[in-house]
Amino acid sequence: MTTERDYVLGTHDEELARLGLQHRVWRPVVLDCWQRAGITVGKRVLDIGAGPGYAAVDLAEIVGPSGEVVAIERSENFIRAINEACRVRSLTNVKIHELDLMADELPRGDYDFSWCRWVVSFVNDPALLIKKLSGVMQKSSVAIFHEYGHYETWHFLPRLANQERFREHVIATWRESGGDPDGAPGLPALLAANGFFIRSATPHMFCLRPADYMWQWPATFIEIYLPRLIEMGHTFQHYRSFADAFAGKEADFDPKVLRLLTDWLKEHEGKLPGGSALPGKRGTEQP
Repeated sequence: MTTERDYVLGTHDEELARLGLQHRVWRPVVLDCWQRAGITVGKRVLDIGAGPGYAAVDLAEIVGPSGEVVAIERSENFIRAINEACRVRSLTNVKIHELDLMADELPRGDYDFSWCRWVVSFVNDPALLIKKLSGVMQKSSVAIFHEYGHYETWHFLPRLANQERFREHVIATWRESGGDPDGAPGLPALLAANGFFIRSATPHMFCLRPADYMWQWPATFIEIYLPRLIEMGHTFQHYRSFADAFAGKEADFDPKVLRLLTDWLKEHEGKLPGGSALPGKRGTEQP
């Protein structure tokens, strides 16, 4: 029996669904990026860290039967999702390799493009990843990256200290797993050292309200990652503070998110590390 190779954010069904929403939120930006890069019918694309295959499926439909998508993924759960998505859509131009980006070699091929989204931020050796990529990409090919540049820009206006403590705790768990949320700043030097040159760099910054569709991206991240962190054994104090921030600023937040948080806390009352209780009165500052 094989063991599922997990990620810090998980590979469970809830995370698979969250990644689907994340892909839909970012899909207009991504499709525009691919079009400007030149991805079209007949091209071969290497999808690095394909996850459940949401991007791989879109790419396969774009390149068509005369093209090919080679998807690299280590999670068996995610690979099953890719296979099912291809079956449902009758796609036969997606080739999947179950590989670990750090431990295994990348498959060689006449790739026209590579696609790498939020992978550099999670691997423990980005330099090794870029070196491996340079070894399989042919001259004149295009490597596309989508990475965080400054994770601490996730904050509210007016600033909420509780939310920012939660954010810092999230950053800490990623670094404990060997990654670094701010993967983009180091890319230019790594790419230059491996024979790449930068053709284009585009920052994406958004200011959101609860009524915006993209608001659901951080909202579902909170919903899914909150219990994940607690299961990992981290102190509950940070999450009490974050829930207090929601309770103290109800007018500025989506009430559905507040309900999801409080419902989850009530369901797990008495089962939390250190006997932690439900959030206190609104506006209460936790020590």
